[in-house]
Amino acid sequence: MSDKLNILFLCTGNSCRSQMAEGWAKALKGGKYNFYSAGIETHGLNPNALKVMAEAGVDISVHSSDNVSDLGVVFDMVFTVCGHADDNCPVFSSAPKVIHVGFDDPPKLAKTAASEEEALGHYRRVRDEIRYFVERIEEYL
Repeated sequence: MSDKLNILFLCTGNSCRSQMAEGWAKALKGGKYNFYSAGIETHGLNPNALKVMAEAGVDISVHSSDNVSDLGVVFDMVFTVCGHADDNCPVFSSAPKVIHVGFDDPPKLAKTAASEEEALGHYRRVRDEIRYFVERIEEYL
C-alpha cells in the first residue's frame, strides 16, 4: 500500500483541463503523489489538448477519458477544474478535501477563434495556467 496521497482532477468530460492537470502533475510531481483525472461524464480526449501538451513535452496520448464513478480509488484530495464539475461534484465516501480551482474552457473559447492558431492560443494559455497551479499544488494540500 502506498503512503502517497491520491489526488483527483475532476472536470465535466475528462477531455481537456483535467487531462492537462493530470499530465502536468505526473510530469512535475509524480514521484510524490498518485494523480488521476476523471469526469462526471466522458467525452474522449481533446486532440488540441494532446497537441499543446506535446508542444510542452508532456505526452498525454496514453490517457483515457474516465468517469469518476468507474475509478475505484479512495481519494484524499479532489480538485474540480471547471465550474460544472464543481457544481455537480459527486459525494465521495472517503470524504476527501474538495477544492475548486477553475480554469477557462479552451474548446468553448476556441469556437470563436478566427484561426486555428488563435484557437490553439486559448489551449496554450490554459495549459500554462494549469502548470502554474500544479507547480504550487502543495499550497492546497
